[in-house]
Amino acid sequence: MNLAARYEIIDAHKFPRSGAFVFSPNHYSEIDPVVMGVVAWKLGRLPRFLAKASVFKIPVIGWVLTKSGQIPVQRGGSVRGSEPVKAAQRLVEKGQIVVVYPEGSLTRDPDLWPMRGKTGAVRIALEQGIPIVPAAHWGTQHLMERYSKKISLFPRKTIRVKIGDPLDLSQFRGRSLDTATLNEATAVVMVAITALLEDLRGEQAPTERWNPSEHNQKETGRFEA
Repeated sequence: MNLAARYEIIDAHKFPRSGAFVFSPNHYSEIDPVVMGVVAWKLGRLPRFLAKASVFKIPVIGWVLTKSGQIPVQRGGSVRGSEPVKAAQRLVEKGQIVVVYPEGSLTRDPDLWPMRGKTGAVRIALEQGIPIVPAAHWGTQHLMERYSKKISLFPRKTIRVKIGDPLDLSQFRGRSLDTATLNEATAVVMVAITALLEDLRGEQAPTERWNPSEHNQKETGRFEA
């Protein structure tokens, strides 16, 4: 990865060097986890990721994921499952970090802006009483385009990363973690990530965030939960 890309990390001092927290970047390339894993490693922390449970069944790879502390999540499930909750508790006890992409999958936005987020990141942060640190990166699409399986190694790419301030979610602590609360807190996270990406790109994001559910409804004319 160091041969394939150089990393320009802005505001690296905002990245906590100790203690448990949720690290939440934007997501638009299949190689994002590797890129942000390298960034976390360069900043002195060993990252843990939420990963699809099916990947853990692959010989050798599954063993490596398990031994390195990665967290399995059932496809179509959520962090409310017993294993993710237990894993999050272990992370807090050991002062480790977990990387959670609030969008849940690659953004569907045509211009790669962050789309509407899901609630997994804030649920972990609020249930475990740990902060969320937002981040944005830009340039990864030149290493691997969205939905592509091909990595472009040459020429060497430049990936710019900006770390945000740990988010203050105190207004949500003590409240019932119902859908409304989690969605409200997730919106705060997505606004922070988008602002960081605007700085990196030198552009302004669309005023209306891409909502996959609404887009599918418009295309198919049917309700999609």
